[in-house]
Amino acid sequence: MLEPQPARAVPRQAALAARRAARGAVALLAAAALAAGCASVAEVTGTATQEDLMPLRADVAALQSSVRQLKAQLDAVAPQVDPRLREQLAESDRRTAALAQRVEALTTTLTRLTARLDELAGRVEALSRQLRSAPGRPGSGAPAAPSVTAPAAPPPATAPPAAGGAPSPAAPPATASPPAVAPAPPVTPPPPVAVAPPPAPTPGARPGTGAPQPQDLYQAAYLDFSKGNYALAIAGFREFLRRYPDSDLADNAQYWIAEAHYSLARAHADAGRTDQTTQALQQAVQEFRKVVANYPRGDKAPTALYKEALALLELQQPALAQQRLQYLVDNFPQAEETLLAREKLAALKER
Repeated sequence: MLEPQPARAVPRQAALAARRAARGAVALLAAAALAAGCASVAEVTGTATQEDLMPLRADVAALQSSVRQLKAQLDAVAPQVDPRLREQLAESDRRTAALAQRVEALTTTLTRLTARLDELAGRVEALSRQLRSAPGRPGSGAPAAPSVTAPAAPPPATAPPAAGGAPSPAAPPATASPPAVAPAPPVTPPPPVAVAPPPAPTPGARPGTGAPQPQDLYQAAYLDFSKGNYALAIAGFREFLRRYPDSDLADNAQYWIAEAHYSLARAHADAGRTDQTTQALQQAVQEFRKVVANYPRGDKAPTALYKEALALLELQQPALAQQRLQYLVDNFPQAEETLLAREKLAALKER
């Protein structure tokens, strides 16, 4: 039979066992810390082991990889954002400019069609005047030409009466011999009288007068413009203004003088004549300015202001062009050209 050990021996053995277990735990923790690559044993807490840290390391590595991929994608996309936006803006600007040019061309075409209608109306009026003044027309005051009728045929010849007093029937025309008639003496016609031909009428002049009518002279000049004879058109409109400075068409005539110079500038530009293009543009600016100065409330004043600004832009004078466009916007807010002027001003301010 074993003898019971003393009571003091049990606590001492337990303390030794606890110390040995503690030393073993410390050794295990140190080994785990070294295996995990930690800096010290204090960084390993609880029962963490290398197997417990491996999933965390994998997660961190995955996150770092995702971050690197996102950064690479951002670095690849960032340089492309601004160029794309710039290209879209440039394309929008090009389309806006094309639309503005189209509207300008349509405005010019509409102006020419309106002038063409004026020309046709003038021709109709001129024809009406000619018809009203034509000879033989009721109410024209000229006598009608007499009608010419053929002379009546002579009655058939009858035989002389017989002795009994009864007239004998006339012989048939086919068998009766005509009575002898003495031949008439030849008639010598009078010598022709030399008559001077009438002078050729002045173009646009009313028959019987030497001065051309305002509408006819205006239409003749515009016909030259529509055919591209700009020099003749300028001369014709200047003659119209010299003769009829107070006409209702005076502002139109001045405008078409300026438009003819502007069209000449385009023709010179298409042919590559730079100096002549510049001279024609400068002359167009002066003539457009006369429209506004001499006829500030005329129908052509807004169009003249807008065309003057376009000519100034072609002359590389944007500051003056902006002034004229702003004058158009301020003084003619209801004009059709005002909308175009606002668009031009916005485009110039963005430059």
